[in-house]
Amino acid sequence: MERESLGFDPNTPNVARLYDYYLGGKDHFPADRRAAERLLRVAPEVRTAARANRAFLGRAVRFLAGAGVTQFLDIGTGLPTRDNVHEVARAVAPESRVVYVDHDPVVLVHARALLAGSEGITVVDGDLRDPHDLLKNPDVVGALDFDQPVGVLLVAIMHYIGEADDPLRIMAAIRESLAPGSYVVMSHGTSDARAAAVSKGTEVYRRASAPLTLRTRRRIEELWAGFELIEPGLTWLPQWRPDEADLIDLAAGPESSLILCGVGRKN
Repeated sequence: MERESLGFDPNTPNVARLYDYYLGGKDHFPADRRAAERLLRVAPEVRTAARANRAFLGRAVRFLAGAGVTQFLDIGTGLPTRDNVHEVARAVAPESRVVYVDHDPVVLVHARALLAGSEGITVVDGDLRDPHDLLKNPDVVGALDFDQPVGVLLVAIMHYIGEADDPLRIMAAIRESLAPGSYVVMSHGTSDARAAAVSKGTEVYRRASAPLTLRTRRRIEELWAGFELIEPGLTWLPQWRPDEADLIDLAAGPESSLILCGVGRKN
């Protein structure tokens, strides 16, 4: 996500297209593939980590839908792929409504083309760095009732928020907007991962559409202020309520998923 969109640029690696490449998608360009391969040569686990992140998203959405949440705000949604949030949620709760938010023009074009006309699904141009504007967006408040529980999804997006943008402020704004019984789902790349992967990832993304700000476990835990982390707490991706349907082989251990994750409830 960028504060100001630079428009479509096939020559600068784009974080959404890089993620699509790791997942085996087709919506990427030579600049994205070159950047991704530079990272994969040093940290081949990134590809598996992307799949583990997507699997975590599915498990978390199923958990929320099973807990009675039927409204979802997916911020930094990325390019549409298989098992999108509305598909997963509606398999459990068919009445679920979903607002997809991104500020990347590539993502918005794809999302609007694929989801246009789908009842109960809204695509919004919004920037997580401006949470008050995002949460007051007429399309967001028109689609979701913030007097009732909402599931906010911050999946692999907060590590694109630099310290200068005050991530604690962003999380506080989200928390204050939510009714009791709401949840926040977050996954966040960590500097506690393998040193070579951290170094090369930071280098590659410095030249991409959004740089990485990887944080320690302790710093990521601070982002959960005001939320109650449900069991099993803050974990590596494959450790959060795994099920047989999406078990992913991480031969080097769960920490090779590179990303910590959790689900917090506002009481």
